[in-house]
Amino acid sequence: MVGQSRKWMILVATTWIQAFTGTNFDFSSYSSTLKTVLGISQVQLTYLSVASDMGKAFGWCSGVSLMYLPLWVVMFMAAFLGLFGYGVQWLVIKQVITLPYFLVFLLCLVAGCSICWFNTVCFVLCIRNFPSNRALALSLTISFNGVSAAVYTLIANAINPDDDTLYLFLNALVPLLASSLALIPIIRQPPLHLLSTDATSWDSFIFIILNVLAVITGLYLLLLNSLSSDALRARILLAGALILLLLPLCLPGIICGRKWARRSIHPSFCLDGSNFSLVHPDDLELHKELIRSDQNNSSNVGPFSLTNKEGFLGKIMEKGRLTMLGEEHTARLLVCRWDFWLYYVAYFCGGTIGLVYSNNLGQIAQSLGYYSQISTVVTLYSSFSFFGRLLSAAPDFLREKVYFARTGWLAVALVPTPIAFFFLAASGSETVLRASTGMIGLSSGFVFSAAVSITSELFGPNSLSVNHNILITNIPIGSLLYGLLAAVVYDSNVKSSIQQENSLEEAMVCMGRDCYQQTFICWGCISLLGLISSFLLFLRTRPAYDQYERNRTRAQFS
Repeated sequence: MVGQSRKWMILVATTWIQAFTGTNFDFSSYSSTLKTVLGISQVQLTYLSVASDMGKAFGWCSGVSLMYLPLWVVMFMAAFLGLFGYGVQWLVIKQVITLPYFLVFLLCLVAGCSICWFNTVCFVLCIRNFPSNRALALSLTISFNGVSAAVYTLIANAINPDDDTLYLFLNALVPLLASSLALIPIIRQPPLHLLSTDATSWDSFIFIILNVLAVITGLYLLLLNSLSSDALRARILLAGALILLLLPLCLPGIICGRKWARRSIHPSFCLDGSNFSLVHPDDLELHKELIRSDQNNSSNVGPFSLTNKEGFLGKIMEKGRLTMLGEEHTARLLVCRWDFWLYYVAYFCGGTIGLVYSNNLGQIAQSLGYYSQISTVVTLYSSFSFFGRLLSAAPDFLREKVYFARTGWLAVALVPTPIAFFFLAASGSETVLRASTGMIGLSSGFVFSAAVSITSELFGPNSLSVNHNILITNIPIGSLLYGLLAAVVYDSNVKSSIQQENSLEEAMVCMGRDCYQQTFICWGCISLLGLISSFLLFLRTRPAYDQYERNRTRAQFS
């Protein structure tokens, strides 16, 4: 019972870490001020956002560090990287110190590393403590990373609504405080025990409660954040948000109360025999079961097994295709897989392009004449990203009624992104900006969260800390290419004005739809490529998913 309570305390601690360490999502809130203080062009500002995303290219270092260092040490290393990276940037933007552009670039790189290290710590905590329901644990905790911008907006408005530089100060300090609060649960991790079917069903029920609570939290931040422009109202709303984040602390008490009730009040009441089971208890040994399964069935799964193998499409569908889920892949084997590169392109052209869009939201809103709405639009993206991350748990909640491969859900999730970009290219109205931002946030949020479970299923859970960090190397590459494209188009459309002529030190500002119209068209076409790649990945991996589901169903009823 104590071990079960500690397990849920770790989950709560992980949600806190995720909720307060998504510091890359509020870049748009202070980017315009940073651009003005440094006196740089849009291209140079893009390089700073690329530097932050480039920290993810070194995310594999966190996976290697976890092989030799305790989790809590790696967590505090991430916290102090953020404290240094964001803290010195705050001194620069407050004009306390002056640094050359190259050193500011390095500070953004260090800050970006901290985010990736925090994420790796959270992934490992979920996988270690929830082997039977790791997909649910991952989707729930990762979803809270999407509310970071909304929470930071509340905190900043509660202190001073007119000071954009506060975001950098909070980015430096708040993750360190969150890490300190999460330290005790992480140090006191319970030993791993295999759960009975009853215990797994009960865990799944608790996850439903937590997801309902998460939806309430997201709606609270989405619907009421627009009222936080006043400091007093922001403080009241912040208090409510913190209460919602603290509510899961009641879980250990619920678990202890359930144990007492089953022993003392109604020992015959239990969930045995219930048909509600999201994930089979033996899911941790997924690849071992599949190795022992009938290999002959895997070649005859689905309607795509009849594809003409001599044709071009047939060769694409068959060459190097995964035959089972959960098989461990070393880094060398991973990069030799066609499925990995289809997955990489889908992420690169789908989720990453949504992240680059969020990095440019400040300039996009400003160019369309909605400068006063920047915080609102950033919060909108953050909130819908949160809901997208929560929706990534749909395959697990619906698998008993409607089974669909997780890679298929990924393809469906990428559909709104090109539609949103083409809407933005066609119209510059505030309604279209808000609607498209919500669609892109929903889509990219789903990708960010589902990608962790997909990586675990396709290429092995034990190799996740390294393999997933190899996957997200696409983020700094996409940030550079997509951001540079947007910056070049932006700077080429800057129109001269009296203010810009009289003050050469002022950053140039582009106004009008032309600033991003060509960019939106290009981004829409690129996201279509990601959609196609995700669909091909679904076709190639569907037989392996169907084979696993048959084995799971067979084991469940045998």
